[in-house]
Amino acid sequence: MFTFIDLFAGIGGIRIAFERAGGRCVFSSEWDVKAQETYYANFGEKPAGDIREVHDQVPDHDILLAGFPCQPFSIAGVSKKKSLGQAHGFADETQGTLFFEVAKILRNKKPKAFLLENVKNLRSHDKGRTFRIIKNVLENELGYTVYHEVLDAKGLVPQHRERIFIVGFREQIHFEFPQLPKEGPPIRSILEPEVDEKYTLSDKLWSYLQSYAEKHRAKGNGFGYGLVDLDSYSRTLSARYYKDGSEILIPQEGKNPRRLTPRECARLQGFPEDFKIVVSDTAAYKQFGNSVAVPVVEAVAKNMIIALEKNISITKDREEKEQNA
Repeated sequence: MFTFIDLFAGIGGIRIAFERAGGRCVFSSEWDVKAQETYYANFGEKPAGDIREVHDQVPDHDILLAGFPCQPFSIAGVSKKKSLGQAHGFADETQGTLFFEVAKILRNKKPKAFLLENVKNLRSHDKGRTFRIIKNVLENELGYTVYHEVLDAKGLVPQHRERIFIVGFREQIHFEFPQLPKEGPPIRSILEPEVDEKYTLSDKLWSYLQSYAEKHRAKGNGFGYGLVDLDSYSRTLSARYYKDGSEILIPQEGKNPRRLTPRECARLQGFPEDFKIVVSDTAAYKQFGNSVAVPVVEAVAKNMIIALEKNISITKDREEKEQNA
């Protein structure tokens, strides 16, 4: 059994994936109070608070896990901050610099491996400068062998969700990201048979969303609501889903479409059926929108463990491929 720490833990999606892969969590950190409530309800422990204040509490561990805050790098987050005249990326003092808190722990504890997860836009943010800084810190300053890839969850859950995964090893060992299916389950497979009427959009909201979409369509923009094909997959679930649910709307015969329920959001992200939802709908939508697609992380976790156990050096792997060519 290997040990891991769960940083920027949210509601524990990455933890679930690594526990399924055979690991044991020895420390968790999450500063959002509502997320701490959900985490405690499901894992029986309250995560430590602000990562900047808990470095002395972090124990030795084999693998560091961190879905560090993505808002400074996400397309929506950058656009919003620019419109408000606010800094974004590493210039965002409250969130963008939290990567360096992860780097401090890697430097001090020197775990065998790490997994970092973030939005796809991290690679292109600030014309690639942000990602180059991150890679330079991990590879040249900390000495890790680093792999990265953008994976789409839609082959494992009914949701188009592209996220970048950055995997690193202290040793120069060979690693391959999992090959995920191109097609996955349809969204109808995660829907509840009976849903409270409160999730159906009001006439006022539905009318607003339709006129908003039409206005942008006339301008040639792609903005608008996402009415789901039940035999396909949805758009990406985001933390703003609580506002109007517009990115993922479920069609209903003879009446206005509806939002997903919190339980359906949990399923959309691949959380187990017994995962406890103990907060309000609004908080739950934020939490699942900020979380990960658990089966994708589980697939990455299993490949990481295989790589650590086989411990095939990059040089040896390259030589074997040349011999077989």
